[in-house]
Amino acid sequence: MKKIVILILAALAIFAFVYFDLGDTLTLANLKAQQHAIDARYQAEPLTIIAIFFLVYVAATAASFPGAAILTLAAGAIFGVVLGTVIVSFASTVGATLAFLGSRFLFRDWVQARFGSRLKALNEGVERDGAFYLFSLRLVPVFPFFLVNLLMGLTPIKTRTYFWVSQVGMLLGTIVYVNAGTQIARINDLSDIASPGLLASFAALALTPWIGKWIMAAIKRRRVYARWTRPKSYDRNLVVIGAGAAGLVSSYIAATVKAKVTLVEASKMGGDCLNYGCVPSKALIKSAKLADQMRRGDVYGLAAINPEFSFKRVMQRVHDIIAEIEPHDSVERYTNLGVDVVQGYATIIDPWTVEIKRNDGEIQRLTTRSIIIAAGAAPHVPDLPGLEDVGYVTSDTLWEEFAHLETIPERLVVLGGGPIGCELSQAFARLGAQVTQIQRGPRIMPREDDDVSAIALEAQQASGITVLTGHNAVRCEVVDGEKRLIVEAEGQEHSVPFDALLIAVGRSARLTGYGLEELGIQTDATVVTDDGLATLYPNIFAAGDVSGPYQFTHTAAHQAWFASVNALFGHLRKFKVDYRVIPHATFVDPEIARVGINEREAEERDIAYELTTYPMHELDRAITESATKGFVKVLTVPGKDKILGVTIVGEHAGELLAEYVLAMKHGLGLNKILGTIHTYPTMAEANKYVAGEWKRNHAPERLLIWVGRYHRWRRGKSSAESSTILPRSASAGNQTPLPNEQG
Repeated sequence: MKKIVILILAALAIFAFVYFDLGDTLTLANLKAQQHAIDARYQAEPLTIIAIFFLVYVAATAASFPGAAILTLAAGAIFGVVLGTVIVSFASTVGATLAFLGSRFLFRDWVQARFGSRLKALNEGVERDGAFYLFSLRLVPVFPFFLVNLLMGLTPIKTRTYFWVSQVGMLLGTIVYVNAGTQIARINDLSDIASPGLLASFAALALTPWIGKWIMAAIKRRRVYARWTRPKSYDRNLVVIGAGAAGLVSSYIAATVKAKVTLVEASKMGGDCLNYGCVPSKALIKSAKLADQMRRGDVYGLAAINPEFSFKRVMQRVHDIIAEIEPHDSVERYTNLGVDVVQGYATIIDPWTVEIKRNDGEIQRLTTRSIIIAAGAAPHVPDLPGLEDVGYVTSDTLWEEFAHLETIPERLVVLGGGPIGCELSQAFARLGAQVTQIQRGPRIMPREDDDVSAIALEAQQASGITVLTGHNAVRCEVVDGEKRLIVEAEGQEHSVPFDALLIAVGRSARLTGYGLEELGIQTDATVVTDDGLATLYPNIFAAGDVSGPYQFTHTAAHQAWFASVNALFGHLRKFKVDYRVIPHATFVDPEIARVGINEREAEERDIAYELTTYPMHELDRAITESATKGFVKVLTVPGKDKILGVTIVGEHAGELLAEYVLAMKHGLGLNKILGTIHTYPTMAEANKYVAGEWKRNHAPERLLIWVGRYHRWRRGKSSAESSTILPRSASAGNQTPLPNEQG
């Protein structure tokens, strides 16, 4: 209601301005004609004239009426330079702030709700450097001040910042115009004041805060490097520490642009993903899924059989697959690509020097323009009493440890209910282990929505897993030669016996052993970086699991582009990492894949959304595959087809998600997906059908009523349409026999 009143008042003010022809009043000619009369009134009643002038100036500025320049000249003509400058400075700032607040009250919420995602970068820039932007705009009179007032009201800049920056920024222009007003008789046109030379001077002056900011940044850099001696020349353009996804991509990009780059790796090329994570786990999951399908052969009309296999051969297949992919990440391949690959342990000695203890025993020192830390992460092992006594494996060590076993551990306890714990629990259970999965929180897959966690729990239990949620691991014991994990729930302890214990409670960034402490590089669970992945030292960057905030192979590769480009070309232009569209998938059965926000995150962040869901049990291809568990769930902006997030649960969910990743990356909505032909019958049709559900929910009902009336009119029927139904015998008697029925 308040907004409506303000809009009505604004409309009345505009009407009055036009109706009373106030625009002709605020002209240079009229000011000259009325100057003597105004001077006389001022001499007679100075305080009254000052008050009236102040209020008129505030009102004109607040209402964004043209004529502020004429009023400023009038201040100089009437009050002189000093008093005129004081009056105009405060009146213009108050009026501008009122216009700013009016715009903010009337339009900001609507604009941010409608274009919030597109304005994210602008909002962040204003929050960080809003005072600099505003000061530059105020110094250059070329930019219409009323537009500055209205548009800045839509941004998150603070009101007090807006007030004082506006007053300081407009002060020089105010002095120029007020001073010109004292010589008003000599002025025939406003262009006599705002000459090109003067405007150029103001524009140059507007660069002052940015130059100052650059100088302060340079001083800060000098302080950071003050205790180090910079080399006169460099052996390398870039040294990359770690040959996982981030390190491989970084060094490849550097070699591609002809930089001299060295990649240092202490262990295996390919990092965690190839050797301990994504690749071996997916190979194991495939074997386990096939074993499960054999047990459920009757679902497909076949005989259900219990698969016979050698666990050692299953694990050997895992290692064979690693070996088959290894050449993609090998020393030989990257050497041929132009990367100098050194196997050994790297330590950062100073911001430009890396010492390498090579695996062949030699010590090598390299000076380099830039460094990228891509040291990855390692499994987090909790400090459980007795853990070392009973022994354990992690998601890194199990592949070597279990490869030597003839049979799968009969009783396996998996500590952790996240993606890694769920994937490995289901795989080993399907291969015949009695698996107990323990999760400290109230549900597994806790970062997903409740309905997703519920399906995951059902799938784990269907695979024969005992899932204990709300249980906290307390200690490990060995009783009469039997290993036990003691857990606590609701104040009660009980023991879970096991033959093997798998720790899968997350991964921690590798932050020690390569010189971060000596250089004073800040860490907080990960290496602390700016939005361009630079550390405290502008030439040292971090990418991948070691820098966070995501621990996905594809995110590490994504960050590597930004880290390498900023490391090599950041002195020309720096790029900020774009985290807007980050997909991920958990390869349990059914798969769980997501991009963007889910319902839980939307509610935590107070983001308005509409929910559209399509169940897999209605999809033809899912029915033919006997894979009807799951759904496609899409969150959109209320009333719009703009996608905020998508969660897919079902067969091949990871592959199905790619369509939404593309759509969100390039600003395509559900209407575009609905208008795209999808092959029948495929699982991908679920994406089109959920878009169709959204469209049906937003059908123009009133328009359809009129369309229905139009079609009724086309049939020649009245609004009270009726039809005649003949008795069956009568209608049958009038039928013409089909050709094969004649005779």
